[in-house]
Amino acid sequence: MMNREILKSISKPEDKLLIARLLDQYSFCETRNRTEHTDFFDLYQQSLIEKILKKLKISNYVFFGGFEEAERKVLVFYPEKFQGDIVEKQKEEILKIISIELPNDLISKYTHKIYLGGLMKLGIKREKIGDILVLKDGADIIVTEDIANFLEFHITELTRFQKSKIEIKSINEARKIEQKTEILSIIVPSMRLDSIVSEIISLSRTKAVEVIKEERVFVNFEKETRLAREIKENDYITIRGKGRVKIGNIKGKTKKGNLIMEIEKYQ
Repeated sequence: MMNREILKSISKPEDKLLIARLLDQYSFCETRNRTEHTDFFDLYQQSLIEKILKKLKISNYVFFGGFEEAERKVLVFYPEKFQGDIVEKQKEEILKIISIELPNDLISKYTHKIYLGGLMKLGIKREKIGDILVLKDGADIIVTEDIANFLEFHITELTRFQKSKIEIKSINEARKIEQKTEILSIIVPSMRLDSIVSEIISLSRTKAVEVIKEERVFVNFEKETRLAREIKENDYITIRGKGRVKIGNIKGKTKKGNLIMEIEKYQ
């Protein structure tokens, strides 16, 4: 009964379907008395799931993306009787790394988009792929264990990776990269979303409105189309194709009354 009420409270069809599948997996965990895991979720989906599981008072789960700062994570349900070390061991078996080592002539030339595009060409669904850690000499791609062997065998069929060394590694061997950010100051007339987006992308308010209406803007990882949405300190704004920023403190006002605001831009 509680599950039905929860599903009725969710307005978006895609979210309703996600939660319904999730609750089925939780049921499998309970009835089969074994660990169950999902594919990867983005930050918005993780936030939604956390809220639902809290309402249902479900606590025997953990999000796992291979390392603490991972953005994309799978959800692992485990029987309540399991001890911490058992959970740790089992969750580390769920994910693998596809390590790509580029030839010397391609070092520093491949971007995140190139790696992801290659995987999509092989017919891999986005939810099977976690974070892609791009390094100068290649990349560590976090994937679910069930597609690791397929990728190791087929990825060199792509022209861009024909000369690369491909290897499956344990998730504990992920080469961490430091997330670089830049602190900037912007001046905005108000805390409205359209005003802030205009400054972030250095375009007119009219162009910023177009970007928002095209559903390319996310606030705290949820799609937002309300131009007048009031933005607060510590909110995240993601603009598809332009990157992400975290809203910082309001430092003061100009003589004309505009706000001087600090933002942290992710590179």
